[in-house]
Amino acid sequence: MTGDGMTDDGMTDDGVTGDVASDDDMTGDGVTGDFASDDDMTGDGVTGDFASDEDLATAGSAASNLPLGPDTDTAQSEAAPPQPPHLEVPYAEAAAPRPHLRPAHEPEDGAAVTGRPYDHPSAPPGHRSWYAEPAPGSRGARPRPHPHPSPGAASVDVDVDVDRLVRIRAHHPEAVAEAASRRRTRPLFQGRDRLLIVAADHPARGALAVGDRPYAMANRADLLGRLCLALSRPGVDGVLASADILDDLLLLGALEDRLAVGSMNRGGLAGAAFELDDRFTGHRPQDLARLGFDAGKLLLRIDPDDPGSLTTLHSAARAVDEMAALRLPVFVEPFHCRRDSRGRLHNDLSAEAVITSLAVASGLGGTSAYTWLKVPVTEHPDDMARVMETTTLPAVLLGGDPGPGPDAQDLAYEKWRGALRLPTVRGLVVGRSLLYPPDGDVAGAVDTAAGLL
Repeated sequence: MTGDGMTDDGMTDDGVTGDVASDDDMTGDGVTGDFASDDDMTGDGVTGDFASDEDLATAGSAASNLPLGPDTDTAQSEAAPPQPPHLEVPYAEAAAPRPHLRPAHEPEDGAAVTGRPYDHPSAPPGHRSWYAEPAPGSRGARPRPHPHPSPGAASVDVDVDVDRLVRIRAHHPEAVAEAASRRRTRPLFQGRDRLLIVAADHPARGALAVGDRPYAMANRADLLGRLCLALSRPGVDGVLASADILDDLLLLGALEDRLAVGSMNRGGLAGAAFELDDRFTGHRPQDLARLGFDAGKLLLRIDPDDPGSLTTLHSAARAVDEMAALRLPVFVEPFHCRRDSRGRLHNDLSAEAVITSLAVASGLGGTSAYTWLKVPVTEHPDDMARVMETTTLPAVLLGGDPGPGPDAQDLAYEKWRGALRLPTVRGLVVGRSLLYPPDGDVAGAVDTAAGLL
């Protein structure tokens, strides 16, 4: 790593940041092939009986005892289409501690069911899926990884059916909210006090490059397959992504018992003249609360010569306040930046620059109670002990593009290993390094990263 630190959201080989080094470089354990099938999706009173494809246009809620309006007779109510659940979360309810849902038991034969059937994107042809909590012991309807991955892009084969996914979005947009309302959640920490989160919020900033492939992250089916594979690995706690990707993962059933972290400011498009005027174009705090997501992330890049940095500082501080009011953690990813003679933005990863950015980020808002820091490893990893003395806020290390060379990935692991020994460092948030490792082995990269924790 040079002083021009690579960021997760799209770093070029010359160190140009497109978006701060996000959790692109994580690894985990070997992938198991046991994923819950669509036929196993039960819970919340859901039975295993799926409607036929012919019933798609008329399929609605199976619950027939909904209250009727004063001007609606029985015949009209039977013909009327079911209404999607109202999922708006009042402020007081959103601010209260949220229960961690447990899977419901499979209903007896003939029991009434709730929810609506959909063609699940990872189901066999002809099967239908209910968006409800999976049966006890299952992990949701995750796409099934290929048992024998091969090198390169073909090493990730989880059978994401884009046609079905688009069909759900087109005909049943309410399925996203329904899937979110039934998602089985978990505490922030589960079984250990360290976190491993896979990052995939780069595309929303127009940062699609990985290494020498400028559009590596542009294939959405391929990206979703890699994410589903990573999320299935032991030791992975969750995912950081923009709304479109988290919505897809909800529909794929890949977020059961996993943390969902929404990316909040994506307005600073990679390479744009306004890149440091990083507007909040992604998740708002109320969106995260409404969907029952677990945390948010914001990017804070500071260039003393760019007035856009002040706008971003102000909006970031207000976002910290709003997240604290909802009692939701927010990961703040600060960078000290500079532009070169051609106007390209670089992150300064010197110890002094990182210390300054951490000090500024720690002081944002009216309280730091729910603030976490997302920190890059400095250009000289031995400086990390001095850098992390700047704050008492909990921190996670970000990844970034590891760069070229056969040893780049191993060097990244070693840098993380050393910094993870520091008392304020509580985990890793990595994207491209884990999702697009040089050898194509996503499971192996994720497992290695999980082993560091």
